[in-house]
Amino acid sequence: MEWYLKVVRDNYANFEGRARRQEYWMFYLFNMIFTFLLYIPLIAGAAMESDALMMAGGILLMLYILAIIIPSIAVSVRRLHDQDKSGSWYFITFIPFIGGIWLLILMVTEGTHGPNQYGPDPKGDLIQ
Repeated sequence: MEWYLKVVRDNYANFEGRARRQEYWMFYLFNMIFTFLLYIPLIAGAAMESDALMMAGGILLMLYILAIIIPSIAVSVRRLHDQDKSGSWYFITFIPFIGGIWLLILMVTEGTHGPNQYGPDPKGDLIQ
């Protein structure tokens, strides 16, 4: 949870610097958990045929998605920076099928050791 809050609270729209794999994947883990929890009212509303519950769940989900889209892109760009790649590599996701797979490969790849053009190694002195 600490990693999620670090991205949302401290680095909401920070597109500079580098993000470790751990920061990226912990953010996305909690993002998926929250998104799943916000789907529960939609599913319950559909099961109970309650338009009001479905509407409320849909509004909550949409507000969450709108609030989290900027930090999601920002942490992805910082993750790309950790590999000494420009944030514009994120646009590869617009290529159907291949783009998402390629971005996934980039996100699981270890970052460059030591400082690069985007800043110091976020692992610091953890790796010799």
